[in-house]
Amino acid sequence: MTDFLIVITTVNTHEAARKLSRSAVEAGLAASGQVTGPIETTYRHFGEVAEGTEYQVTFRTAGERREALEKHLTDNHPYDSPEVIAFGIDAGRAEYLKWIDRATR
Repeated sequence: MTDFLIVITTVNTHEAARKLSRSAVEAGLAASGQVTGPIETTYRHFGEVAEGTEYQVTFRTAGERREALEKHLTDNHPYDSPEVIAFGIDAGRAEYLKWIDRATR
């Protein structure tokens, strides 16, 4: 397991993005959450190509918190089957990584 991760999801409103970001940090599941957007999205849903506007939320978390963060996001997400993907942080300043560790304890 990677020690530190970037986890991202997208939602349909700025308010939903802010709510997910804050609730994950308050629960100690992520050290931070950043909301980006609006972003334009093209996707396939039920066999049809569609377009829409979304907001992306990017979290920093400890690897051992990934499953709990994913559960929190899917339980509180406005979509039935949300995107929740994680990328390992291969390198980072030691002080920054220690902060992520402390903030998710």
